[in-house]
Amino acid sequence: MGYVLVLPEFGLVADPIAGIVTTAGVSYQPVIDQVAELETIAEDLVGMLSGEGNFLNSFPGREKTLMKAGMVTSLWYGLAVGLFVAFVLTFALYFGGI
Repeated sequence: MGYVLVLPEFGLVADPIAGIVTTAGVSYQPVIDQVAELETIAEDLVGMLSGEGNFLNSFPGREKTLMKAGMVTSLWYGLAVGLFVAFVLTFALYFGGI
């Protein structure tokens, strides 16, 4: 049976019997390999949200690094917000009166 040319510049043909669009002799294996690599990277990024485990490209023995970094970041943000609120309250009590 024959094929119908869909996009000849990309090598795509349609099989009228099966009803699918496929390639005419071109392999998509390099693209599939890149997509698989991107999937592992995306799963690593999503896995970082839990704070457990380690990065794909990290050294062994650094499983709790994300949790500790998150705690230090939260500490500094809490300190900054707390000092800002204390400054606003002090300013309001000194100049305005609450």
